[in-house]
Amino acid sequence: MASDVDTAPLVGRAELVQTVRSALLGDVAQGQTAAVFLTGESGVGKTRLLGEIGARLRDQGALVLTGSCLDIGDASPLHPLLQALRRFDADLSAAQARTSSAVRGLLQMFADETGSPDGAGALLERVSRGLHLIAEGRPLVLILDDLQWVDRSTRQLLLYLLAGLGDLQLSVLAAVRAESLQGAHPLRRVLTELRRLRTVRVLDLSPLDRAGTEQLAAAVVGRALSPDAAEQVWQRSGGNPFVIEELARDLRDGRDGLSETLREIFLDRVDALPQHAHAVVHAVAAGVEPVQHWLLAEVLRLPEDELIDAARAAVAHRLLVGADDGYRLRHRLVAEVLAHELLPAERSGLHRRYAEALTAAPGELHQARLAHHWRLAGEPARALPAAVAAAQEAERLHGYAEAHRHWTAALHLAGDSGSLEVDRIELLGNAAEAAHHCGEHARALALLEELAAVRGGAPTCALHIRRARYLAAAGRSALAEEEYERALETADCSPGDRAAAAARLAELLLHLGRYADAGERAREALALAENVEGSATEVVLASSALGFSDAFLEDPDAGLAVMRDALDTAERAGQPEDVACAYLHLAELLTGPLNILEEGVVVARRGAERVAELGLGRTWGTRLLAIAINGLFRVGQWAEAEKVVAAALRHRPSGADAVELLLARCRLSVGYGDIEAAGRDLDAVATLLAGGGARHVIPLLTLRSGLAMWEGRHDVARLAVQRGLTESRSDDVMILSALVWHGLRAEAEAHASRTVAVDPTAVRRLRDVADRMARKSAGAARPVRSVVEGFLALCAAEVSRLDGSDPELWAASVAEWDRRNHPYPAAYSRLRQAEALLARRSRVATAGKLLREAYRVAQGLGAVPLTSEIRELAGRARVSLEERDADGARAAASAESVDDELAALTAREREVLALVAEGLTNREIGQRLFISERTIGVHVSHIFDKLQVRTRVQASAIMLRNSRG
Repeated sequence: MASDVDTAPLVGRAELVQTVRSALLGDVAQGQTAAVFLTGESGVGKTRLLGEIGARLRDQGALVLTGSCLDIGDASPLHPLLQALRRFDADLSAAQARTSSAVRGLLQMFADETGSPDGAGALLERVSRGLHLIAEGRPLVLILDDLQWVDRSTRQLLLYLLAGLGDLQLSVLAAVRAESLQGAHPLRRVLTELRRLRTVRVLDLSPLDRAGTEQLAAAVVGRALSPDAAEQVWQRSGGNPFVIEELARDLRDGRDGLSETLREIFLDRVDALPQHAHAVVHAVAAGVEPVQHWLLAEVLRLPEDELIDAARAAVAHRLLVGADDGYRLRHRLVAEVLAHELLPAERSGLHRRYAEALTAAPGELHQARLAHHWRLAGEPARALPAAVAAAQEAERLHGYAEAHRHWTAALHLAGDSGSLEVDRIELLGNAAEAAHHCGEHARALALLEELAAVRGGAPTCALHIRRARYLAAAGRSALAEEEYERALETADCSPGDRAAAAARLAELLLHLGRYADAGERAREALALAENVEGSATEVVLASSALGFSDAFLEDPDAGLAVMRDALDTAERAGQPEDVACAYLHLAELLTGPLNILEEGVVVARRGAERVAELGLGRTWGTRLLAIAINGLFRVGQWAEAEKVVAAALRHRPSGADAVELLLARCRLSVGYGDIEAAGRDLDAVATLLAGGGARHVIPLLTLRSGLAMWEGRHDVARLAVQRGLTESRSDDVMILSALVWHGLRAEAEAHASRTVAVDPTAVRRLRDVADRMARKSAGAARPVRSVVEGFLALCAAEVSRLDGSDPELWAASVAEWDRRNHPYPAAYSRLRQAEALLARRSRVATAGKLLREAYRVAQGLGAVPLTSEIRELAGRARVSLEERDADGARAAASAESVDDELAALTAREREVLALVAEGLTNREIGQRLFISERTIGVHVSHIFDKLQVRTRVQASAIMLRNSRG
């Protein structure tokens, strides 16, 4: 007879195993990420598949880390990652000292971490960097079991890693119990967002079919089943592999008369155990897995030999699984079956012994487990300190969702403890702040109201400010404004609180687009802050609001002066985040309202260097570099912008910082025509945004529209613009004007292509919005009006395409964008002006000149879609795009020196060509330059075009010839 510990064969999963292996390693390029989430009912074989696939990936040379999520709601932050690292370190040999040092360094980083609301992003970056060191260039696969119990911090880590912002080849394989994802389970939203990424797959693991069921049962029994037995197993199991194996073992061992329900199957198996093994299974079912051997010994108080024999019997009967880190139930359904088999006194006694054992154990306590067991033991007074300690531990690791749950549990425990004296006001305050930081805005407000009721009396100034912060974060801006006003009117408002309220109110009004009101409140805050020590933060907030207000309201010089003063104030105060904030707003002011792009780029890059020195390169530094990228894009320095993208990616940003960078990179990809890279970035932004404001949503939708138009999907472009106009309430005329231009361009493209009917209602609405922007910008500063006027010129010209394009309107647009030194929209306008002239069969020579000028700019930028459209029009009109002198062009061409062969290439194209000449593939060049493989292909295509060659060998020969010269 085969042993009970023999592993049953893997049946009916060969194709799935191959699919997952290919998705995680075979189809993943260096520097990219991939993920497969296996969902299915309990017992369907998810955990078995994780082990099987993990073993095969190791055989392929991947570094595999495996961890499991805890089965209690208040699990420790990042527990599965910590567990995986400890397991991996334990398996390393003495010869792998370097890897072991990297693993232990990462574990020590967790132990030394100090929590703060703004440090979570830095923690994720350090985790990613640590994993990169551990991988040592190998593909890294993170395998997570029981993801339905995943903690908030681990969910954030997954979203961050799968955004694909670096050169770490990472794959994630996770198993999720499908029946757990009901209602508002947080993992449902995460999986929904991740499905948008092209490299993420969610696979449902179905039960076995009739043939697979019979094959598995026969393998366990050791012989073919009779037709009646096969039918019985099929009917009872429903194809669930775990139940199939249990029923087949019953058949093999001659056990019959079992109930058809799982409960009876499991209870029968438990009842068949020896006495001590029975106790072991009940104890593990009551514990938090994995239950360490020493802890089980303390709980059961059995002699060591008897405990080992009992555990061995439970493993042999397929109820427990033993591993180096402890014992687990072979299937969690066992715990559900056994939950009602103990008397209440027996259950509470088990939990009490767990808590006492954990308390007496040397070393650091696992506070979350301790609170869990004391609570279920009916000891709220002893559970409360552990819950508070668990909350503080979670905050130290930036796990604010977990901290919120622990603080909430502490509140319930304080209420259950009866006569226990606790500072309920402190508990409420901590719970409210944790809820605010983790995005539970409604809960934060409810806790704040309870806090106010417990305190009694009139609300204090600090309470009004806090409520206003929570309301603003919840998107209830009008109520937030009222609360700030009440705070300023409260008699007990200290000068510091008053300055804080005024500064934050100014910032709120700025985001609402009420620039005059924002400026007024900002001046008030600055006046109040003069008499308050340590008010640099308030000064920076107020100065940013005042600077933008003045810039929009006809006094750009005053706004710029205020921002420079804010930077000086921040530098004197020495607070890193204040310095970073001041640099950020100054760069935004220069590249935004003032439209002083060159200086804005310089300030942004200088600011990025400064904040990196202050330890904030990953967050504020990334945002400053994103501003620089956008400025470089507008002035036509796309190759330089790519280098800044590569520098910013080395910070491995997350959250809003990653959104800023991905949007900036996407603008380049859309311009280059790298549709795949642009779509990937937009998908990542949508995943990371999770409901951002107009500042991000409108650019996101504008880029979606532009990308869709280059793809010929004009109806999709239209919908993106309409969504931007419907969902956004921004008064920022600069980003809205770009959105409206894209909307009118989409209608004009639909009209020209004749593939999609023009929507007259959409056109009318867009023209109304354009007129409203013109009126609104009339009172703005001249630089703001200048940018808006440029987009309005494009809008008017696009409208003319609907009933016969007007070349004069396009000429006006050319003049507007030439005056601002924005080469891309100027080249686009020249294309359309030439198109209008050729359609009217007038001034053909002028049209040819316009096309050549547009072609030169588009070629220099590397704008493939625009270049292609110019070529197409020139081909139809039989216009030569070559710049030639009528009398001496041929002679001049023959007299050119070899050194001029590369003159037509941009700096980035020369860089790519040099690596082509070294024999590198597109993928290898992309890894070297931190650019996608698709974008490298675009550059290579441009190089071939400009050098008039067809192969990499010919291009390399020209490069080498020039190098020798």
